[in-house]
Amino acid sequence: MPGLPRQILCLQRPRHTSSDAGEIDDLLGRPAVSLDTPELQRFLAGKVVLVTGAGGSIGSEICRQTMKFCPQRLVMVERFENALFEIDRELRELWVGADLRPAVADICDATRVKRVFSREKPDVVFHCAAHKHVPMMEANPGEAVKNNIFGTKIVADAARDCPCHAFVMVSTDKAVNPTSVMGATKRFAELYIQTLSAKEAAPCTRFVAVRFGNVLGSNGSVVPIFRKQIAAGGPVTVTHPEMKRYFMTIPEASQLVMQAGAIGKGGEIFLLDMGQPIRIIDLARDMIRRSGLVPDEDIEIRITGVRPGEKLYEELSAGNEQTCPTSHPKIRVWQLPEASPQHVEGMLKVFRSVVDGPAAEVFAALGQAVPEYKPDSKRFSRTSGPAMRLVGAASEAA
Repeated sequence: MPGLPRQILCLQRPRHTSSDAGEIDDLLGRPAVSLDTPELQRFLAGKVVLVTGAGGSIGSEICRQTMKFCPQRLVMVERFENALFEIDRELRELWVGADLRPAVADICDATRVKRVFSREKPDVVFHCAAHKHVPMMEANPGEAVKNNIFGTKIVADAARDCPCHAFVMVSTDKAVNPTSVMGATKRFAELYIQTLSAKEAAPCTRFVAVRFGNVLGSNGSVVPIFRKQIAAGGPVTVTHPEMKRYFMTIPEASQLVMQAGAIGKGGEIFLLDMGQPIRIIDLARDMIRRSGLVPDEDIEIRITGVRPGEKLYEELSAGNEQTCPTSHPKIRVWQLPEASPQHVEGMLKVFRSVVDGPAAEVFAALGQAVPEYKPDSKRFSRTSGPAMRLVGAASEAA
């Protein structure tokens, strides 16, 4: 089939890769949202599309869905070789003759990222690469800063310099009034993206971000964890009986990211209507029943305690953020308060100084960079210590 015309190749459609998609949709507790619109066709057809974190749950699904819209070329950036190998092999089997470019690269490696952008010249960038596990980042705050802040900066700067037409950053509802290192680093990354959205900073590139809740079935999420615990005979572990989260499916999350790039003007943060939050303990009971077992009889549900950085309830916006409708009835856009380029640039200097230092210094810098960051323990002082002296110096220099 290598000689088939490209327009025929693009008529192929990927088969569904998840055998448990029906179960995931049922657990959602609401109808799944479809964002497959003509706007996406116009946005992606014939374009060079680059996806960071291409081997992850969201990144790989964006790669799959991008191929439906006949891109000129798909560039898949991923630092984990095995994950990149799997998505590359899958797409080559489904889209014979498509121009697929796997690039093993760490987004924190500025030289490598610039080389990939210079060679591939992407039109659209979907930035999915990030450290996402809340307790893990509480224990490794410097690494969260390196990947979520400086990695985002490196990729965003490369997109600006290319220049790309659109850059979409995947963020999180944990960036709203964050209590975790992960949420605070994502919030600061949003602030950096916002400074680039000013026309004088990046006149050719539209920078937008997308916030969404927990993704059902993604790597390391509650559904695969609960499934393994049920298969092992329990117990199923829940951190708190009142813990609630907003949920969406992997296709919903991926389509939201893509749709945001299609309709964003620059500087917005988009959000999908995810219905009402679901109690984690109710999700656990539902999964146990679906396995033909009885909660608390056949399978124990054990309360283990809230982990570092976790909230009982996630928020979708802060009080000073206004929501506006978009061209899609299920997508809203948050107009964030204006970011100060001087503050952002000053804090980047501080982060460079403390990122490999003691964790307390990183916590302190995050507290100064993101004033709404309210960790659940007294791990730092906002007003004293070496990090705060660096903040003052950086602010004066800016």
